[in-house]
Amino acid sequence: MRYTVAELRMRRLRVPALVAGAVVAAATAGFILVQGIGAPGTGAFAETPARADGAPNAGTAPPSQQADGEPVGVPAPPHDAAPASGDLPAGTSVFATGLQGIDGLNPDLLAALRDAASDSGIEFTITSGWRSQHDQQLLLAEAIVEYGSEAEAARWVATPETSVHVRGEAVDLGPWEATEWLAEVGAGYGLCRLYDNEPWHFELVASAPTSGCPALLPDPSHDPRLQ
Repeated sequence: MRYTVAELRMRRLRVPALVAGAVVAAATAGFILVQGIGAPGTGAFAETPARADGAPNAGTAPPSQQADGEPVGVPAPPHDAAPASGDLPAGTSVFATGLQGIDGLNPDLLAALRDAASDSGIEFTITSGWRSQHDQQLLLAEAIVEYGSEAEAARWVATPETSVHVRGEAVDLGPWEATEWLAEVGAGYGLCRLYDNEPWHFELVASAPTSGCPALLPDPSHDPRLQ
């Protein structure tokens, strides 16, 4: 197709104008798009306005927080652990294991008790073996209430600092047949009854197999080890 001179002049004027218009339109569209994406409070980065009191609006807590405010995946701090205890179930055998009141005993004392029980044919039970200081303190407090004074309570219960039970060096045994048998022949196993008022209380005495058990003390308050 052929154009006249006038037509060629008009085309030269119209092409730059069209190009300029297209450039302006593209720039405007790009500016709007960028504003929509990056402006705070709009687009992908929109934020929910905070409440007047400064607390987050419902549904806007960060994913690391539970509804009650505890961090997700972070365990709650443990409550105060209960003190260790040597309490034993009724009728606990001297051959029992997995109980702190048994496992906390001097191994030599426990071995002697098991040897004696095996030879006697009597079912030895331990009513009290190792005790924690907490256990002993509770027993002492109860004894003071029951007997009316610390001096009278000391005839039955030692302090946590002096108790041979806390050290794992003593046991209270049952039944009656076992304590009677052990009182007669226990020296041969190194096992001795030490207090006249506690026929159930036995300890390991190293010299007993050769020298016999020591004379009975009236009660624990006369034991120089507990002073």
